[in-house]
Amino acid sequence: QVQLVESGGGLVQAGGSLRLSCAASGSIFSIKNMGWYRQAPGKQRELVAVITSGLSTNYADSVKGRFTISRDNAKNTVSLQMNSLKPEDTAVYYCNADGTYYSAPYYVSDFRSWGQGTQVTVSS
Repeated sequence: QVQLVESGGGLVQAGGSLRLSCAASGSIFSIKNMGWYRQAPGKQRELVAVITSGLSTNYADSVKGRFTISRDNAKNTVSLQMNSLKPEDTAVYYCNADGTYYSAPYYVSDFRSWGQGTQVTVSS
C-alpha cells in the first residue's frame, strides 16, 4: 500500500504562517491527486486544498488567497503554505492522496490513503 507521513503542524499566533508537508512512500505506480483536509473539534472533515498530477489546484473558499498548495511529482510530496492564519483555521490537518500502486508484480491497484494528521492551533 501507500503510506503518507505529515510534518509541520504547531502553534502559531493569528496572522502568522505555517507550512505543512506530506511525503508518500510505498509501491507507488502513480499519484493522481494530493490534498489536505482538516477537522476541527465537533465538525466534519472538510477539504482545504487539492492538487492534481498536472498541478491544477482547488481551494476551499475559506482559505483562498491565504493558503497555497504545491507538489513535487518526482518526490511524491505535497506541501501547504498557510499564511494569515486565523483562529478558525485551528484543526487537525490530514494529507490525502489517491492513485495506483503495485499490488503484485506487473499488477496495479487503486489506492486512497490518509496521513495520521497533524495539529494546527492558531491563537487569537
